[in-house]
Amino acid sequence: MTRTFAETSMRMKSVRIWLWIGVFMVLIQVILGGITRLTESGLSITEWDVVMGSFPPTNDAAWQKEFDQYRSSAQFEKINNDFTVEQFKSIFWWEFIHRLWARLIGFVFLIPFIYFVIKKQFNGSWIRKLLVIFLLGGLQGFVGWVMVASGLDGDPWVDPSKLTIHLMLALIVYMYLIWLALSYRKKAIITEHLTAHKNIKWVLAFILIQIALGGLMAGTDAGRLYNTYPLMNGQFMPEGTFQNVFGAEKLVALTTEINFLHRTFALVVAISILLFWKQQRKFSSPTIHKLNNLLLGGLVLQFFLGVFTLLGSSVHIPVFLGVAHQLTACLLLGVAVAILFYSKARAGYSPN
Repeated sequence: MTRTFAETSMRMKSVRIWLWIGVFMVLIQVILGGITRLTESGLSITEWDVVMGSFPPTNDAAWQKEFDQYRSSAQFEKINNDFTVEQFKSIFWWEFIHRLWARLIGFVFLIPFIYFVIKKQFNGSWIRKLLVIFLLGGLQGFVGWVMVASGLDGDPWVDPSKLTIHLMLALIVYMYLIWLALSYRKKAIITEHLTAHKNIKWVLAFILIQIALGGLMAGTDAGRLYNTYPLMNGQFMPEGTFQNVFGAEKLVALTTEINFLHRTFALVVAISILLFWKQQRKFSSPTIHKLNNLLLGGLVLQFFLGVFTLLGSSVHIPVFLGVAHQLTACLLLGVAVAILFYSKARAGYSPN
């Protein structure tokens, strides 16, 4: 049966909404991951149970069992050995919500995907593109558990490199979903800005590098050092920095270097965005113009959030500021992806 134009438009709109919901849910998952790290909750659940792990403890006996499992972890033995069950609950819930949200993302992707395939909303090419999401999601879950397992024995924290890989995989899914959501359209994009398309790739790469450095900052608690700006306790670079890089056995021994790189590379990101904004501000394309201004506004907000987070992190990293800093970084990344998409002419999509 031939579809009417109205039916096709409605189904395409449903798919776009589904994809944007996916973008939003992955973004929330990244933020939940940030809260979990900043509250040091990530090691509170010591087992990975796909089925029963979806349900929290419901009585005192169940809570005591969960707490007893946590008491065998390195984090409890070396850091939180004075914790009570009630204190344990405060870190358990963040990790539980983080894992539960990940499972919910899986359902939100799988069920509509099956429905849209049955309704023949996708051609073979789009089915393959969407299956990549499931592969990346599975890989993300696996890396997440490997990350948690790295902190259950020995050192009472997750491996910073694994944490950063976990974060970057989530951002790959996030960017890929934005690209798919923007691509699923009937109308072609006519306007082409080849210079913008080329240069935004550099901006995008720099933002990704900076976020990765931020992941290492979070994973090593490097943000709690040198809580002054722009100098590091009165010095541009503390004495001895980068002298023992290759001799360091663990990343946590390089907190000074990571702190220096993160705050210094922020200038590279800022300069690249400012130059891009200046170069593109007179383009006639309304979409590029709006996104360009959003990129600049996000940069300004991100700068102040980063500085205030750094200044307030001498004892503990402020959760609200740290999460807001992470959220703004993700939004900047999303805007850069959108500019990359809209700066090149593209054909519309036919589901048949």
